[in-house]
Amino acid sequence: MKKVILTGDRPTGNLHLGHYVGSLKNRVALQEKGDYDEMYVFIADTQALTDNFKNPKKVRDNIIEVAIDYLSVGLDPSKVTIFIQSMISPLCELTMYYMNLVTLARLERNPTVKQEIRQKEFGNSIPVGFLNYPISQTADITAFETTIVPVGDDQLPMIEQAREIVRSFNNIYGETLVEPNALIPDNKVCRRLPGIDGKAKMSKSIGNCIYLKDDSETVKKKVMSMYTDPNHLRVEDPGDTKNNPVFIYLEALSTNEHFRKYLPEYKNLEELKSHYEKGGLGDVKVKRFLYDVIEDILTPIREKRKYYEENIDLVYNILEEGSKKAKEKASETLNKVKKAMLIDYFDEKTF
Repeated sequence: MKKVILTGDRPTGNLHLGHYVGSLKNRVALQEKGDYDEMYVFIADTQALTDNFKNPKKVRDNIIEVAIDYLSVGLDPSKVTIFIQSMISPLCELTMYYMNLVTLARLERNPTVKQEIRQKEFGNSIPVGFLNYPISQTADITAFETTIVPVGDDQLPMIEQAREIVRSFNNIYGETLVEPNALIPDNKVCRRLPGIDGKAKMSKSIGNCIYLKDDSETVKKKVMSMYTDPNHLRVEDPGDTKNNPVFIYLEALSTNEHFRKYLPEYKNLEELKSHYEKGGLGDVKVKRFLYDVIEDILTPIREKRKYYEENIDLVYNILEEGSKKAKEKASETLNKVKKAMLIDYFDEKTF
C-alpha cells in the first residue's frame, strides 16, 4: 500500500506559531524526509465557509495568505501537492454518499464538533454544513487514499470518526477505502500552544496569536505583553513554569543552540526553569530570550514571504496546478466508490 500524507488549514486568517509548531514544521520535516509516496496539503475553504458563509470575501482573501504561509515555511510544490478544497468537485459527491453512513446523534457526540459549536456560540442555530464537517473531512482524507493525517490532539476525534466511516463503507460495499491513521507531534507542548493571553489555545478567532507574517516590532510587543505567572510579582519571587505561556513557548520552540547564541549563562531550558522556579529571575529577561528565539525562526520565513508576495502570479500557478492534480486523484477514488456502490451505470452499460 502506498504511504500518502494529507493535511490542511482553514483560510480564515494568517497562520500563526501554533500552526507552525503543531503542524507546519512537521510537514516540512516529512517533506524533506521523503518517506512517503504522495503528500497533499490543502486550503480548506469549503469547510471555512460553513461558519463564514455570510463573509465569503474573508475566505477568498485568506486563501492566498495561507498559500504564501505554506511556501514561506518551506513547503515545496515540486514535492507536495498544494490545492484548494472547493476546486475538487469529487469531494462534494463523496461527502453526499458518506452522509448515509453516519447518524445525527453520532455527529453531535463528536468532542471536537461539540467544542467548536460552543466556541462559535451557535446555540440551536447550527448550520448543517458545520455539523457535517467530520463527513466532509472524511471525503477529503479518503479521496486521496490517505494513510497518514498529521493532526493535533484536538483533531483526534475527527480522525476516529473518519475511520468509522471507512469501516462502515467497506463492510457494506467491500474493501474500497483506505483507513487513515493520525500522526501527532512527539513534543506534547507542540500539540496545543496556548495564546499569548494565557487562554487554552492560540486562536485566529480570539486574536491571541503571534502570526508568521508579524514583523519584528509586532512580535516584540506581543511577547513583552504575554501572560506569565500572576504570582511572580517580584524578581526574587519563585515562579511557576508549568502553566506559564512564556515557558511553554520556549519548550516548543527553543533549542540548546538558542541558549548558546542568545542566553549563554544557561546551558538549556531546564536550567532556566530551575532558576525561575527558585526565584531570582525576572519575566522581562525570559521574555527577551523568547523574542530572540521567535525572531530566529521567523526571519527566514519573512524573507521567503517577501519573495512570494513580489511574485504573486507564481503562487496562483502553484495553486492552480496543484488543484488540477488533486482533482484527477480524487476523481479516481470517486470512480472506485461508485463502482463499489453499483452506481457506475454507464461504465458497466447494465442496469
